[in-house]
Amino acid sequence: MTEGKLFSPEDVQLLEEIILNRRDVRGNRFLDKPLGDDTLDKLLMAALHAPSVGFSQPWEFVIIKDETVKKQIRESFEEENEKAVQCFSDEKQKQYIKLKLEGILEAPVNIAIFYKPSAEVVLGQTSMKEAGLYSVVCAIQNMWLMARALNIGLGWVSILDAEKVKQILSAPASNQLIAYLCLGYVDRFFTQPELETLQWEKRKEKDKVVFYNTY
Repeated sequence: MTEGKLFSPEDVQLLEEIILNRRDVRGNRFLDKPLGDDTLDKLLMAALHAPSVGFSQPWEFVIIKDETVKKQIRESFEEENEKAVQCFSDEKQKQYIKLKLEGILEAPVNIAIFYKPSAEVVLGQTSMKEAGLYSVVCAIQNMWLMARALNIGLGWVSILDAEKVKQILSAPASNQLIAYLCLGYVDRFFTQPELETLQWEKRKEKDKVVFYNTY
C-alpha cells in the first residue's frame, strides 16, 4: 500500500483560512452568473470523497436548475417560514422578518442532498444508526469548504417541509432529505457570519464548550 501525501505548514494555513472564511450565503448575495459543469463536478467530487461510516457512502444528490421546480420548493419555504415567524416574539420576531433566509430562486443551482439507508447491516452503524446521517453531513461540509475555496457562495435552507420536497423531487420513500443547498457566485463574502454581525447570536468561546475527560 502506498503512503499518503504529507502537507506543508502553508497548506495547513490555507485550509485554516478557508474554514474561517466559510459563510452561509443568503439570496440577496447571488449573482446572475451560471455555474459551469466543471465547477459543479469539483463540488460533487468534494462531497463524494467525504468520510462515511463503514465506507457506506449513503448519499444521493439531486441537481436542480429548473425554475418551475425551484418555485415549488420556494412555496414550501414560504409556508414553513410563516410558521417559523410565530416561534419568535417581540424584537426577535421583528428581526427575523427582516432576514433573507434563502436564495432558492436567485441561486443558479440548487442541490437537494438525501440520506439513502442501506438494506444491509452497515459496519459502524450497529450501535448508532444515526451515524449514516452524520456521514451525509460530512459530505455537505466537504462541499461547503470546496465552494468557498472556489469563491462560490453556498446557503443551506432548512426552513422546508422535507416530505413536500421529497414529493416535488419524486424521491424514494425511504430516502431522507438532509439538506437543501443554494449555490452560485456572489457579490461579496462577509468577514463575519451574517447572524453574528446582526447580533442574532454570539460566538461561543472555546473554554465554554470544550471539556477534558469528563464534564
